[in-house]
Amino acid sequence: MSDQQKKENPPVEVEEAEEEDDEPDEWDKRIFSTGCAAEQDKLNDCYFAKKDWRSCQSEMESFRECWKRQGNDERTSTQDA
Repeated sequence: MSDQQKKENPPVEVEEAEEEDDEPDEWDKRIFSTGCAAEQDKLNDCYFAKKDWRSCQSEMESFRECWKRQGNDERTSTQDA
């Protein structure tokens, strides 16, 4: 491309649009409504790191205790197996 062509047709810069995702989605809203979002995050982080639910027993128990403490069993008609 000649200098004249570069002046007449400058390269077009394409800006990548950054999608802002500050708004909670439906999943986040449901988790926050349980009152156990922190416990759920720890449980998910554990599973992501270890890839084995059996290795996350303490995190699962913390989530289960929070779930019961928040009264989610009654709200969701959950029954212990």
